[in-house]
Amino acid sequence: MHISHSGVITVKTPHKSKRFVSALLNDKSSWIEKQIEKNALRSKITINLEDEVLLFGEIYSIDSAEATKLREKLHRLRTATKEKVLKAYDTFYKEAAMLYLTQEANRQAKRMNLQFSGLKFRKMKSRWGSCSSKGIVTFNTKLMKLEKELILYVVIHELAHLVHMNHSKAFHDLVEAYLPNSKEIRKRLKAVSIVS
Repeated sequence: MHISHSGVITVKTPHKSKRFVSALLNDKSSWIEKQIEKNALRSKITINLEDEVLLFGEIYSIDSAEATKLREKLHRLRTATKEKVLKAYDTFYKEAAMLYLTQEANRQAKRMNLQFSGLKFRKMKSRWGSCSSKGIVTFNTKLMKLEKELILYVVIHELAHLVHMNHSKAFHDLVEAYLPNSKEIRKRLKAVSIVS
């Protein structure tokens, strides 16, 4: 059973009877209500495409210095369809992520006395980052929309996976050692919902 951020409930079951699904939904009704309440509390961040850009948790005008590269990409579009505009934004965020997150990952890895084998950057739907058993750290390019403190948490979190490939107490203790308010930051990160 899954509940999307918009409140759509999806049930996957081998049982085909409506009565079974109905009983299941009834049985899980308190859990469903809690999830819908949680989703309602999430702070949704949206921007007006072609007028604004969300960067480091701040909304900037497309005419600002922070949006120069994005503005240039949008001006190069011959026909500004929504699909092309969104692609320009995605490219802008990926380029910004490659620059900023590479520097931040190198800085934090040095501080933590750790070494990753590679960095990757891609737009992901359900996670902010990941770390493979081969030491390759992947960052969600949408991280560039978050406040720097939240980005720092994700960087340290993923680097800590180079030592602990789980979410054990030892893992969280390692994150906390390099980011003393990590528990509070993690709660803030869970409350963030970024549209597109």
